[in-house]
Amino acid sequence: MEVFVTAVDAGSFTAAAERLDISSVMVGKHIQELEQHLGARLLARTTRRQSLTEIGAHYAEQCRAILAQVAAADASAEAMRASPRGRLRITAPVSFGAQWLAPAMTEYLERYPEVTLELELIDRIVDLVDEGFDAAIRIATLDDSTLVAHPLWPFKMMIVAAPEYLARHGMPRKPADLVKHRCLDYSHWSKTIRWRLKGMDDDVVIPASRLRCNNGLALKRAALAGFGIVMQAEMMLREDVQAGRLVPLLQGYIPDAREMNLVYPRDRRPTPKLTTFVNFILSRFGKTGDKIGDRPTSVPTLNCRRIVSY
Repeated sequence: MEVFVTAVDAGSFTAAAERLDISSVMVGKHIQELEQHLGARLLARTTRRQSLTEIGAHYAEQCRAILAQVAAADASAEAMRASPRGRLRITAPVSFGAQWLAPAMTEYLERYPEVTLELELIDRIVDLVDEGFDAAIRIATLDDSTLVAHPLWPFKMMIVAAPEYLARHGMPRKPADLVKHRCLDYSHWSKTIRWRLKGMDDDVVIPASRLRCNNGLALKRAALAGFGIVMQAEMMLREDVQAGRLVPLLQGYIPDAREMNLVYPRDRRPTPKLTTFVNFILSRFGKTGDKIGDRPTSVPTLNCRRIVSY
């Protein structure tokens, strides 16, 4: 199409060849193949002049519109490579996303006004490519895959209860004491990690909770209401502990901190919106303060086999 329109504008195959830096024979072959594809003559040529056929004139007009759209698409893609812009789709665990990520992202959006953020908070592992996400924050055990991963804050846990609850039911001093208490259950816990504390004997079984929920913030609300003991992320409970609304328990028995990572599909030329997002997250929540440019793109790639979010 480009060769055809250039030949029309230039007035001859020779002039078109000079503009396109190809031979006039090649110009003729392009147009001949186009005519064979369409099954119609586009140009009427004599030894002295060329002119458009009726079909050729209509086709040339459509070609100009199509080529203008192609040029606009190229320019748009190049602009998106030049500065952060466009839609950014991110997924994160509900509790971390609501408590920490969403407030931080308002600053990111102020900094990059041409980026639009779609933040989906969900406590399951999504397929980033199939579901169209640019990046994810995951609290999980990671294995090799095709995703790039950057470590974030360690996900530390805390066990707490409201002073009112402890006044009624007493203070647990060791893990076995929890058998006699109301322990609120996070419904996504597996059997192997449900209320398994350091130093807890294998024969100690915490009774099933009367309240199970798939949202850590909801469980915290129940604990604040004095309904029971909750084990959730330290970052979620910190304010209420400092204010005295919740009391930390069994601090010497807390399970080890879990991994939290920022993951995204590998791309040899990541867009500025992704690069700026990753660097922003690493500056806020990164374990070592790294940025994308601080590491080679061949960092170990990881995948989440098992998610444990709160």
